[in-house]
Amino acid sequence: MTDSRAFLARSAAMASIAVAVVLVALKTWAAWRTGSTAMLGSLADSALDLIASMATLTGVWIASRPADEDHRFGHGKAEALAAIFQVMLIALSAFGIAVRALMHLAGERDTAAAGEGIAVSLVAIVLTFALLAWQRHVMSRTRSLAIQTDHLHYRSDLFLNLSVIAALVLDQYLGLGMADPLFGLAIAGWLALGAWRGMSDAVDDLMDREWPEEKRLAFVEAAAKHPELSNLHDLRTRTSGHRDFVQFHVDLPPAMTIAQAHDIIERVEADLCRQFPGMELLIHIDPEGHVDEPDNPLVEKDEFAQLEKGA
Repeated sequence: MTDSRAFLARSAAMASIAVAVVLVALKTWAAWRTGSTAMLGSLADSALDLIASMATLTGVWIASRPADEDHRFGHGKAEALAAIFQVMLIALSAFGIAVRALMHLAGERDTAAAGEGIAVSLVAIVLTFALLAWQRHVMSRTRSLAIQTDHLHYRSDLFLNLSVIAALVLDQYLGLGMADPLFGLAIAGWLALGAWRGMSDAVDDLMDREWPEEKRLAFVEAAAKHPELSNLHDLRTRTSGHRDFVQFHVDLPPAMTIAQAHDIIERVEADLCRQFPGMELLIHIDPEGHVDEPDNPLVEKDEFAQLEKGA
C-alpha cells in the first residue's frame, strides 16, 4: 500500500474510533435514562463498534507494511483477519440484543425519557453520516476490505438509530408497549445479516476467490488487444487486501530468442498493469504447441477462444 493510501485507511479507522467513543458515552447516558431495550442494543452495538474500529486500525496498519522476507506477497490479508474479528463482534452483539429483547417481552419492562433518547439517536445519525461520507472517499482510493466491513457496520447503524427513535415514539407517545423489545429483535436480525455479508467477503479474500466474472472478462479483453499473444491459458486471479494478483500462460514461437520474448512480455505487463492499477502480474511463456496438463480444462482453457465464442 502506498503511503497516501495507508494514510487514508488509517484516517478512516481513527475517525471510526473517535465517533464510536462519542456515541458510547452518549448512549450509556441515554440507556440509563430511558431503560429502552432498543437503546441498550444501540449502546452495545456502538461499544462493539469501538472495539471493531480498533481492530480495523490494527489491520490496515499491518496491511500497509511492505513485503518482507517472511511475507513476500505483502500483508494484505491482515485486513481480512480484522474484518472477521469485526464480524464475530457483530454476531455477538446481535445475540445479546436478541436475548435482552426476549427478556423484556417476558417482563414487560417500561421505558422512559423518550426525548433524551431521541436526541441522542439524532446526534448519532449526524455523526454516522459524516463518518460514512469519509469512509466512502477512502474506499474509493484504497479498496480496503477492513474499511469496507467497518462501513457496512456503520451503514446498519443508521437503521439502528432510526429504529431506536421509532421504538421510543411508539412505546411512550403512542402507548404500544411491545414496540421497544420488538424493534430490539429487528435490530438483532439486521446486525446478524450484516455479519453474514461481512464474513462472506472476508472468507472470499482469505480463500483467494477468483475475481468477479465482469472484472476477469475485462482483463482478458485487455490482454487480447496484444497481437503478439495468440493464446492465453491457466489464468488465475485473486485479491489480497488492496492488491490484485494475476498469473497466466501464453504461447510464443519456439524459435524466438529469450530477449525477444522478454521484450514482448515486458510490454504486455506494462500495459496491463497500467490498466489495472495495484496489480501484481506474472506471465509464464510456453512454446507454441506445448500442452501442460491435457486432462485439466482449468489449465488448458484458451481464454481468447472463449472470448471469441462469447462475441
